[in-house]
Amino acid sequence: MKYLSIKQTAQRWGISERRIQVLCKEGRIPGVITIGRTWGIPGDAVKPADARIKSGRYTKKPSPGENSP
Repeated sequence: MKYLSIKQTAQRWGISERRIQVLCKEGRIPGVITIGRTWGIPGDAVKPADARIKSGRYTKKPSPGENSP
């Protein structure tokens, strides 16, 4: 099996290298291995869905004590 680096995967999927690192750490990419301190991502891995925003749109809620216009 061919493994890709984080940099190669980021270019392929069109997302940042840091986001790939987070996905690897969270175990969201199946088949990922570590080689020393480097992640190896399978060449046939599929980009996982973005689970950061559940509703489909970002809404910032004012913190307590913050005045809203």
